[in-house]
Amino acid sequence: MPDNNKNIKSETKSAAPPFPGRPGGGHRGAHIMGPLVKPRNREDTIKRLGGYLVKEKTGLIAVFFLVTVATLLRLCGPYLLGLAVDKYLIPRDIGGLKNIIFLLIAIYVLSSAFTWLQNYVMIGIAQKAIKRIRDELFVKLQTLPLRFFDREPRGVLMSRFTNDIENISNTLSQSIIQIISSLLSITGIIAIMLFINWQLALITMLTVPLVILTTRRLAFHTRKAYSKRQKELGSLNGFIEETITGQKVIKAYNRESEVIAKFNQGNEALKKSSVRAETLSGSMGPIMHMINRLGFAIVVCVGGLMTVKGLATVGVITTFVTYSRQFAQPLQQIAALYNSIQAALAGAERVFEVMDEESEDEESKKTAPLKRVGGNVEFENVNFGYLEDVPVLKNINLQAKAGQTIALVGPTGSGKTTIINLLTRFYDINSGTIRIDGKDIRSINRDNLRQRLGIVLQDTYLFSGTIKENIRYGRLDAGNEEIIQAAKTANADQFIRRLPQGYETLLTEEGNNLSQGQRQLLAISRAVLSDPDILILDEATSSVDTRTEILIQKAMLSIMKGRTTFVIAHRLRTIRNADLILVIHQGEIIERGHHQELLAQKGFYYELYTSQFKKAN
Repeated sequence: MPDNNKNIKSETKSAAPPFPGRPGGGHRGAHIMGPLVKPRNREDTIKRLGGYLVKEKTGLIAVFFLVTVATLLRLCGPYLLGLAVDKYLIPRDIGGLKNIIFLLIAIYVLSSAFTWLQNYVMIGIAQKAIKRIRDELFVKLQTLPLRFFDREPRGVLMSRFTNDIENISNTLSQSIIQIISSLLSITGIIAIMLFINWQLALITMLTVPLVILTTRRLAFHTRKAYSKRQKELGSLNGFIEETITGQKVIKAYNRESEVIAKFNQGNEALKKSSVRAETLSGSMGPIMHMINRLGFAIVVCVGGLMTVKGLATVGVITTFVTYSRQFAQPLQQIAALYNSIQAALAGAERVFEVMDEESEDEESKKTAPLKRVGGNVEFENVNFGYLEDVPVLKNINLQAKAGQTIALVGPTGSGKTTIINLLTRFYDINSGTIRIDGKDIRSINRDNLRQRLGIVLQDTYLFSGTIKENIRYGRLDAGNEEIIQAAKTANADQFIRRLPQGYETLLTEEGNNLSQGQRQLLAISRAVLSDPDILILDEATSSVDTRTEILIQKAMLSIMKGRTTFVIAHRLRTIRNADLILVIHQGEIIERGHHQELLAQKGFYYELYTSQFKKAN
């Protein structure tokens, strides 16, 4: 798992390999989705989104003014058109007709100009708000505990960062202006029609209840369909990301056909949900068009009768026919916007759910800072499980004195790396106490604690950038000479200098243009540069050859001097000189002592050591 806190000197994509009871591990199943997400509290979500917009008060006032002017200009057109028919067209006053035509052209040009300007200003306001949301969400992700990433698939998180925020962006950029414009248009049209002829005005509004009922019913089903589509999209995105990351494993086991079949299954599900969502959304327009045509026909028929009976002029009917068509347009816009607004609110709620998660930083503000430490570490009756009902560590007791090297050995999944996860406070214990220099680590500022730790984990993680930048990640204020010295100490300098650009060599994603051993050497260099008080080596030499391992071991001896060091090792020959070896099995410490003491006991450690010796020979 990548670093999620700015001061963690972790070299791993996953804080620990899969353990019994741990949700996930390694590349967690991003395609496993949670329950269908719906906006549960629209009012609060709207208020919260509004909070991002009100920071641009001047711009919003300008937008409201521009929308009002543009709407009023559009409303003047039909009124002047009816006036032209009665006063100039029927009497055949060509001069007056020309004047009013020029006036209409000027009004429509100005209306278009104000419409463009209002969109331009609103897009700027919306994108500033979206930038704040993205900033806050990204910062939040950096402060969340690893437990959150255990339970939240990466595909879902990426969907919230991309699709959901994009939905919010589209709604803020377009929908707000359209809603204001539509409401002003409806209000203005009703007022003008009532002023001109209240009977025809009431007839024009006969279709409004039908529009509202149809819109609400159709929008309900459309909202559910879009929520399901978002779920399927997040699932497919997660699966794609997972398969791209795991291409080597897929090819190694010839699982291309199975992966393609699974993708086709997810893609088919997304297609079905998309077809339903788009069909329901697309049917809104034709249904509204039919209802509007019905209203238009009623106005024309009734207006024609009123004209024949002398109750209205041709110009009035022309005005009403035009207004009736304009009256339908904002209703149609509001109906269409309802779906996109619901999708945006659902997306905003999903984004705010992440923002509302409790951060590590919130907890660490309550704790005290930690100055440079001596390195005395104590575990007292520590119990822990990644899931509450599945214990991983049981009643762990250990003491490491300052400067000692403590080796943790045992079968895969026994709980060795979990001990490291607890010491670094990647996770907090369920019960018991962990102390550093006599202080309970839960009373120590978490970020400050990690500054005192140097961690080299088995699964190295390198970022896109130069080799120099990746080593400097251990201490951002380090100079070039310090970086080179750290690389020399870790025996990485020689292979770096053999590269075409040396320390300026650009690394691809995760450093895939280097071998696993080279990546591990860079990870060790990074830890050396951080100059920690407590050093943690989790299989730090597992991916290097025997000769390089010997060189690293010699380098590590100098690094480990004066520092408390925890070493997790499967190659037991590398920890024969440890001050204390702890043998862990099924979450418990079953043996402890020096190398020779444990061999003399002829217990579990003896079996592990002799089995490796036999394999080596």
